[in-house]
Amino acid sequence: MKRGDVYRVRRPAGDPRPTRVFVIVGRQTVIDSGFPSVICAPVHSGADGLATQVAVGIAEGLKHPSWILCDALTTVPKTRLTDYIGSLSQAGILSLRRALAVALELV
Repeated sequence: MKRGDVYRVRRPAGDPRPTRVFVIVGRQTVIDSGFPSVICAPVHSGADGLATQVAVGIAEGLKHPSWILCDALTTVPKTRLTDYIGSLSQAGILSLRRALAVALELV
């Protein structure tokens, strides 16, 4: 399990959909630790063109073009991250870092 990995979560807390795709965005140190959950960003099929949204798609294992929404960060228990889909490329990780920086006003 690493930053940039993409997982499908069944019955995510607070989500009306039966499944939702999430991307792990937390620090690798925490992911590797005994901490029971990791920070993730949800993936949606629609976007608003915001700098906090990262395009993903078939190359990452998804069925269609989608967007990582970095303004909607949440924690997901590691035990729920069992349906691995794929992983972001190095360029995707860089786009994710930029979007997270904008979402958290670090730039």
